[in-house]
This record gives sequence, structure tokens and C-alpha cells, in this order.
Amino acid sequence: MPAPYGQSLALLTDLYQLTMACGYWREGIAEREAVFHHYFRTAPFGGSFAIAAGLETALQWLDDLRFGEGDLEYLGGLRGNTGSALFPRRFLSYLGMLKFACHVDAVPEGTLVLAEEPLVRVQGPLLQCQLVETALLNMINFQTLVATKAARVCLAAGDAPVIEYGLRRAQGIDGGLSASRAAYIGGCSGTSNTLAGKLYGIPVKGTQAHSWVLAFGNEREAFEAYARSMPDNLVLLVDTHDSLAGIRKAIEVGLSARKRGVQLAGIRLDSGDLAALSKRARAMLDASGLGSTAIIASNDLDEYAIERLNARGARVGVWGVGTSIAAAKGQAALGGVYKLALLRDRNGTWVPKAKRSEDANKSSTPGMLQVRRFWDGQRPAADLLYDETHPPAGQWAGLGRSAGAGAEPVTLGGPSEDLLRPVMRRGRRVAPAAALSESQSAARDWMRRIGRKALHVEPGADAVPFFTETGLAARRRAELGRHAD
Repeated sequence: MPAPYGQSLALLTDLYQLTMACGYWREGIAEREAVFHHYFRTAPFGGSFAIAAGLETALQWLDDLRFGEGDLEYLGGLRGNTGSALFPRRFLSYLGMLKFACHVDAVPEGTLVLAEEPLVRVQGPLLQCQLVETALLNMINFQTLVATKAARVCLAAGDAPVIEYGLRRAQGIDGGLSASRAAYIGGCSGTSNTLAGKLYGIPVKGTQAHSWVLAFGNEREAFEAYARSMPDNLVLLVDTHDSLAGIRKAIEVGLSARKRGVQLAGIRLDSGDLAALSKRARAMLDASGLGSTAIIASNDLDEYAIERLNARGARVGVWGVGTSIAAAKGQAALGGVYKLALLRDRNGTWVPKAKRSEDANKSSTPGMLQVRRFWDGQRPAADLLYDETHPPAGQWAGLGRSAGAGAEPVTLGGPSEDLLRPVMRRGRRVAPAAALSESQSAARDWMRRIGRKALHVEPGADAVPFFTETGLAARRRAELGRHAD
């Protein structure tokens, strides 16, 4: 993860994480072993799933977590309400010697996950677990949100590739880089963001802007100039003045360029009735012998617009999607949270911890949580959220979350796998970083499994072909409620 302006990123946190850390240190409980979980309460975009992303960015941050002299000097200059130093010097010395030493288990990037399932579990000294909360939520929440949006757009696009064009509308520099990375995991075939291409190895794609056409005397002249200048990237934007006239001129230039061994790789439609124009363009290109020339469509597209266009028979070969993906159109943020679930007492005994609330959706589940995914052949059958410190004995049974009150219990058996996997032990990486292409392949595989129906969720229904069984965890929460603070 590139550090902005060469600065340390240890202070990428909220102030209250540091004040709580100082409090733990003062109260003598900073080194107590704790367990925290990062999860989201509700699936984004009105759907029923998310695609995990951002883990590798977060692990790089944890790898580099050190408070440098400049960080400590800044913290030492902070003042409280009375004007005195907010942090004592001895605490700052403690931070200066701190080395991240927690265990981290996480769901691999590109995995389909459901609400209330931990994406990350952090176990270690209470102070350290607390200190990393904000950064983990920042990196994983945003990238998971964007990867999910990209996956939804790619689902709607079907077999046609999607190129992410969102840098100019993204939320700042790092927002643009993170969005391009997450969009690739979610299934996009490339990006217009060249820095993301350099940093992450994502294929970079692009055409030209309307300003190119306007910079020349006329559209035909502009197309011919681009064919001369970029013979290996000849994609022409045809809607600057009149789309049909632009298509005809692009065909003329494409046929002329073919005599020189230059291929018209594509034409791009960026306005107008994209369904009607793409059908006309496809017929015109095919009739001219340019059947291999792709039609690229853009113009504030999202998964719903693409579905509507496909339903009308649009002949689009490549979709260019910008704002919708990079800015996660339709949802400002993923509601990811990070909750304390276990803490050892002074005798070393695990004590369950849970948030209780009048709003049941905001209550948390105590324990060393794990997610077990059961399989029925090549199909996922169910997810079971369970406590590793009290694993269920014998059969795994409960009620599916969409089964409704009074439904018959189901028995979960057969092949299964636990989704949270070790990635750090005592602060050291224990698993190699997955290639971004591997994470993308995993996400695409999940999209093939769940299909396009996952874009539309009826109230109270699950669009994924399996459910999360939280009954055991809920009963465990009820049993431990009297002990949980």
C-alpha cells in the first residue's frame, strides 16, 4: 500500500483508539489477551452477499505498523481540555517500542460472504487489537463495498467484459487506487487508472476523450490522426457530434487503416440510446467487414442500466463503468463493525463479551467465531457461524435464516470448510499473498455459482443458493448474555 507523501501510516486511526489504548495501559490491562471480529450487519446494495476485498492492503499496513519519531512527537504535542499533555511520555515510549504481535485469521479476498460473518478475526494483546480497528475497517470496508458493486455490474454484463473507468469520480487519490484494485477483484477486466496498473498489475485500457475530436478541424480528421498516432490502440469515440455519422466515419477510417495493417479494435458509444445505437453500429460494422471490431458502451452505467440494455437486445461487447463502481453508487459505505468478543480475566480465563442493545441488529455475538461453509457437491449448502471455544458436538443443526418461524430443523453435514484462515501469527505473515488474479478468479467463480438472480432480492428472501445458520451462535449469545458486558 503506497504511503501518501512518504509518511508513516501508524496514525491512520481515530483519536479515541489511542486514548483507549492509553487507558488500557494505565489500567494495567493492555496486555490482556482479547478477540475482536470485523463483520458487516447488512449486505450492501439491497442484496444478500458481499465479495471480501482489502485484506492484503490491511496486512501490508499491519506489517509496517511502527510509531516513528515524528508520530510520537505529534502525539506528544496534543493537549487535553485542561491544556496538559494528552498522552504521558511513558505511554509514548511504550508506543515507540510496540511491535504488532497478534494472530489474524481472515476470509481470503474474492470470497463470497454473508451478513454477520466475520471477515477478519484479531487475537492478541487488548491494546494492539483495539489500536488497529479503524485502519482495518477503513481498508476492508471500502474495498469490499467496491468489489461487491463490481461483481454486481459484472453479473449484469454476463460474458461481456467490464472496464472500470472511475478514477476521475473516485473519492480522492487512495480512494481511486483502492477502488481500481477492488473492482478488479470483483470481476472487472481492466481499469483506466494507470497508477493502479503499475502498482497492482491490472490491465489498463482506454480510448480518447471528446476533446481529441474537438481539437481537430473535423471528426474524420480526428479519427485519421488517432489511427496514425495510436495504431495499436485504435478505439474511436463516435458520439461527439452525431453518433450514426460518427460510426460511418469510424468505419471509413477503419477500412482505410486495415490496408496499412492497422485494426479498428473498437468504437465507443457514450451517449444517446445505447441499445438502439449499438444494434445499428453492429449491423453497420458487420456489413462493412469489420465484424471483429468491438462496441464499447459507457455513460453513467450501473448493473440495472446494463440489465435494461441487455433486455432490449443491446449489442455491446465491452462495458465501461466509472462512477457506479469507483464511488459505489447506491450505497455510501459498508456497515462494517469491529467488536470485542472475548477477553481473558486476571486468572487467564476467557470471559465472553457482547454488546447488548434495544436494537437487536446492533447486538454482537461473543466467542471465538468461525464460519463453516457446507457443500452439496459443487454447490454451497449452508454457512454455520459457530464458537471455536464451544464447538457443537455431533450433528450441526439449526434453522436457516430464511426458513421462517416454526420451520423444521435442518441437519448440516458432508464436506465443509472454515472460511477464516490463518494469515498472521504473533504479527508475522504465515500465508503468502494471493495474486490479485487468483482473488478475481475466486470472485468470478462465486458469481457463476449464484447467478444473476442475486441482483434482485425480494424482502425476506435469500438470493444466494444457501443460507447462514446463526441459530447456534444466537443461542450461545443468549446463554452468555448474563456474563457479557
